[in-house]
Amino acid sequence: MPHNSQNKVPFYIHIAYLFIALLLGFALLSGWNQYQATSVILKQSADRQFRLTAQAALEEVEGIYKSGALTTQLLAQQRLMYAKTLAERLDSLGFISTSLSNNPAVGAQFIGYDTGDFFMVSMYRGHAAIQKRFNPPNGTRWIVQSITHPAGQIRGEYLFYDDQLKLIEQRIDPNYQYDPRVRDWYKAKATPGQLIVGQPYYFASSGLVGITFSQQTSNQLAVAGSDLQLARINEFLLQHQVTPDTRLALLDHNERVIASHSGTPKLITEADGQSRLPKLFSYDAPVLKAFLNMPQGKADNASTFASEHGEAWEGLARTIQLPNMSQMQLVMAVPHRELLAAAIEERNRSLLMSLLLIVLGVLVAIWLARKASNPINALTEEIQKIEQFQFDDPVQVETNISEIARLASSLGDMKTTIHRFMELSQALAAESNFGRLLARILDELGAVSLAEGGVIYIHHDDGHYLEAAQYFWQSKAQTSPEHVATIDLNGEHIVAQALRNDEVLRSVSPDTFHHAFPLLPATEKNFTQLTLPLRNRDGTLVGALALLIDESRKPSADLLAFVQTIAATAAVAVDTQRLVNEQKILLEAFIQLIAGAIDAKSPYTGGHCQRVPELTKMLARAAQTQTTGPFADFVLSEEQWEELHIAAWLHDCGKVTTPEYVVDKATKLETLYDRIHEIRMRFEVLKRDAEIRCWQGIAEGGDANALKTQLAQELATLDDEFSFIATCNEGGELMAPEKLEKLKQIASRTWLRTLPDRIGIAHEEKERKAREAEAPLPVIEALLADKPEHILIRSERDKLAEDNPWGFKVKTPEHMYNRGELYNLSVARGTLSEEERYKINEHIIQTIIMLEKLPFPRHLRRVPEIAGGHHEKMDGTGYPKRLKRDEMSYPARMMAIADIFEALTAIDRPYKKGKTLSEAIKIMGFMIKDQHIDPEIFSLFLSEGLHLEYAQRFMQPEQIDEVDITPYLV
Repeated sequence: MPHNSQNKVPFYIHIAYLFIALLLGFALLSGWNQYQATSVILKQSADRQFRLTAQAALEEVEGIYKSGALTTQLLAQQRLMYAKTLAERLDSLGFISTSLSNNPAVGAQFIGYDTGDFFMVSMYRGHAAIQKRFNPPNGTRWIVQSITHPAGQIRGEYLFYDDQLKLIEQRIDPNYQYDPRVRDWYKAKATPGQLIVGQPYYFASSGLVGITFSQQTSNQLAVAGSDLQLARINEFLLQHQVTPDTRLALLDHNERVIASHSGTPKLITEADGQSRLPKLFSYDAPVLKAFLNMPQGKADNASTFASEHGEAWEGLARTIQLPNMSQMQLVMAVPHRELLAAAIEERNRSLLMSLLLIVLGVLVAIWLARKASNPINALTEEIQKIEQFQFDDPVQVETNISEIARLASSLGDMKTTIHRFMELSQALAAESNFGRLLARILDELGAVSLAEGGVIYIHHDDGHYLEAAQYFWQSKAQTSPEHVATIDLNGEHIVAQALRNDEVLRSVSPDTFHHAFPLLPATEKNFTQLTLPLRNRDGTLVGALALLIDESRKPSADLLAFVQTIAATAAVAVDTQRLVNEQKILLEAFIQLIAGAIDAKSPYTGGHCQRVPELTKMLARAAQTQTTGPFADFVLSEEQWEELHIAAWLHDCGKVTTPEYVVDKATKLETLYDRIHEIRMRFEVLKRDAEIRCWQGIAEGGDANALKTQLAQELATLDDEFSFIATCNEGGELMAPEKLEKLKQIASRTWLRTLPDRIGIAHEEKERKAREAEAPLPVIEALLADKPEHILIRSERDKLAEDNPWGFKVKTPEHMYNRGELYNLSVARGTLSEEERYKINEHIIQTIIMLEKLPFPRHLRRVPEIAGGHHEKMDGTGYPKRLKRDEMSYPARMMAIADIFEALTAIDRPYKKGKTLSEAIKIMGFMIKDQHIDPEIFSLFLSEGLHLEYAQRFMQPEQIDEVDITPYLV
């Protein structure tokens, strides 16, 4: 049952499924494992980075506070505590500027004295508030603020220095009045040796929020301090943002915001009127509040939490405890999407790379699968070629897979075997020559089995013997045996024994070899005899094959199976060809039987049906040998020769339907007998009547001499008239008008019939006579009459319509026959009437009709055309189809010439003598001028000497005379 290949999947796709499934399975497992491991590693790495960042921020905050504390403690030990004037205090400007330069978080350092003096150095960084407050000159790097009390007066002034500590401007400000002793930071005076950290407040000098570190100087006469701007703390803290959306907050012990990601907090005035930093819970930091509200929000470890919007965050809170300072807390929160952004990006990049590798792997897998399946596809194409019987190209499959290579090799061997088997089968089926068929079988089977010799036997008709038909020895050309070697199937011959015992292989010694195979030369070698019975479809033995193989090369089981298969096919071919040959022999015998019967039917046709085929084939053979001229391309195949042979032998087979008395009509009045005898008897009656009248006249007393003289004259006239009619009956002379007139005069004589003419006759003749009433007896009748009874009416079956299926173009006479005596004797030339001549010519019509009814095989389909065209003329006036020269094949035109030449020269026509060679050629020369026969074929007939060759074989010596063929050559 055929399979629908449209719903099938190619093999390489199935292979790709396996590769892709394994690849995807491995990739998914590996990717999932990698994803899980990477996620854990990324989370751990992010947590570690987060903690490190928080630790760095913590350390940064601690460093800022420690820096403020340290600078304050150092200033408390510096000589500045002893300075009493501005000039003395400016001597420490280099120390303080160095300290501030190395402590960027500290904005200013100052010292307040018990006397109320105040000295402060701050670094100018272009802050807007400072700019607004002091309007420092260009190039200002350091601003010195000084309060002194010269002469009991308060002197406030500002000094502006550049980077090189060069004074740019000194500005006295009467409005600058400041008493450090009333400031909160000055309370350090009461706690010797202890560092005091004040609450955030607005610096008086700048208006910025900050924290002041203060400590009593060593001489206990002043308080040294350092201002730490919260904005600077905020700046340093923001440097430790892990991501752009990181939330940061530095809280004091009351959870007030010292610094945050939102910027430097501003002081708020609370209900008690005090300005303080805002608390976190009143500050805009919902994420940090959400973290601190969680149980783990107070822990020192990083924790994952969700914001109020459900987003995952990583939070961390760290406590800062510095000496002499209240506890602080650093709180940080980073969204996972940012904290793990780089890690996720790396992971995604890794997954994308894995995906790309998977896609590449899939493509490579498909490519490898397709490449791996290419040999199978190639094998499939080779199998399809075998299905389509295409065996020309060898099997070529490039593969490194040993199984496919072995399959390709086996397929190639199978293809070669099938090809050889098909070629042999076709050759055996196509071979039409029985001898060549046997030779081909012997040669092929000998070559396949590597046999050194062999004999093929054919079953004898009597059923008891095998006859050696062909043999070969050591690859020499096949040769038919010089004498027939027979084997009795019931005898002791080793081939007969092998056939009876179904022995395929049998050892043959040198002695046995010579006895068993006398047709083959003697040898001293030992052979293995391979015996193959040739049986037809019914299992009947039609022959046998004995192959002699060197004993050292015994055939394998596979080879034996192949050879036996070929032998079975060969047996069918032998049986078929033998049957075909027998049928051909039967057909040939039947053809010659018909031709012989036609010739035997009429002595006037003689050997016409045997001689015309010979002459026709002589012409065809001569035409086939031509290399130039009109016949240069004329070639007949073996089948066409058979076609020509059959057509030539059957060219007159329609004559079996032509009545003998028409074919053999030698006189004008002849039918089944020559009716001249009836006419003679009537003349005899007239002569008797004349004598009776003479003697009656004498008896009645008349003049005896006169009556006798009159009788003699009347008898002489009757004799002359009969002689004239007899001469007319022979048909040898042209009937001139005067002869026709004389014939009519003679016919007007009458005679007396006294006996009835409608008794003792056939029924058919009675019917014809019944066409007119019977006259009473005695009746006077004309000597020569054309009576109604002489007309034989043509039946409808014998009429040919103009559109007849055979294409005949002939004029059909009204009557089948007209046997009128006067009508027939009046025929102008020859002995045949119009109706009889049509009947004669009708034989070719019957020939065509009869042959077209026969189921000829394809290669014999032109037999009716060749056989039925030998009465056509080159000008289209012939019969029965009025074909012209170009409408006729060469064989048909050749047969026309053969038929005419044979008819002219035949010596077995009793009604005429055979023409001499020169007479026949001269007549045919006229026919050339009249365009009745082919001039080229007639020229070939003469130029090749075929007229002489035919004359030597079939003509009498006296007919062969000298003839000049030059005028007739084309």
